[in-house]
Amino acid sequence: MTNRTVLAEALIAQTPWAGATRTPLAGDASNRRYERLIDPTNGRTAVLMDAPPEKSDDVEPFLRVAEYLRSVGLSAPEIYAEDTQYGFLLLEDLGDDLFARILKKDPGKERELYRVATDVLLHLHQATSLALTSYDPSLMTELASLAFTKYAAGILGTRDEDAMSRFEHRFADILHRETSGSKVVVLRDYHAENLLWLPQREGVKRVGLLDFQLAMLGHPAYDLVSLLQDVRRDVSAGIEMQMINHYISASGMDDHDFRTAYSVLGAQRNLRILGVFARLATEYGKPHYVDMIPAVWAHLMRDLDHPALVSVASLLHEALPRPTPENLAKLRTQ
Repeated sequence: MTNRTVLAEALIAQTPWAGATRTPLAGDASNRRYERLIDPTNGRTAVLMDAPPEKSDDVEPFLRVAEYLRSVGLSAPEIYAEDTQYGFLLLEDLGDDLFARILKKDPGKERELYRVATDVLLHLHQATSLALTSYDPSLMTELASLAFTKYAAGILGTRDEDAMSRFEHRFADILHRETSGSKVVVLRDYHAENLLWLPQREGVKRVGLLDFQLAMLGHPAYDLVSLLQDVRRDVSAGIEMQMINHYISASGMDDHDFRTAYSVLGAQRNLRILGVFARLATEYGKPHYVDMIPAVWAHLMRDLDHPALVSVASLLHEALPRPTPENLAKLRTQ
């Protein structure tokens, strides 16, 4: 019995799930682990989050953002018990009906689910903001540069410092110009494998929210990009256009400015993901993330077609190696 097992059981012993059976749940790209607890007397369930502090995890941001989301009328998990010192939370179980799973079985529900998910963002962006760190152009540029330091360098074996420096200077200028203005809470990982369908609830509460502990303040288009340029499932082009149109119409934002920010933030997000997926494969022993890189690349190439990105597009085409089978094999075998 490990120390973390003892600590988890100490927390659970103080709750109605003291005698519960425990089964593992699928995790994510982080160091967190999850278990479902089932009370054998009444079938009531809960979810245990195990986030080891020694692996640079911290449950405090999750607690804070969860409380905020529930306070503005959204379906984040209720917190039943917590041990912030050792990194354990006992959470409301929102079920297994992830958008990705539902849509795999019934693609015909795509418009309904994405419309409600877009309405969640409209609702969130109209609410009073939480005091959070700003996802500003400097940080966004730094994270986009992971495409050079982790993706390109992982394939080529060397880092092109000159190309990266030129990219950072130009891209920061683009972000300053095209993504300025008022900021909203952005959850930053808002996609079909972090959204749960809760049809028994009403309105925007029908979307259960997961994995929001990295929330920051950013441009309103950011989470819509995350939702619609999803590397884990192909969102149809028609749905993408309909949801962008719906958001612009309902929010009253300037059509040209919003679409421009959408493409710029799409490029930023997909550059970052290229680097993150390469790093997960080469440094953390998770080569299956390489399989999603072609989808990331396809989104990035489409974003780079926007005129606002002309000053970095040719540079990126030259500096970043294409995700050919040979190049992906280099990332997968390190």
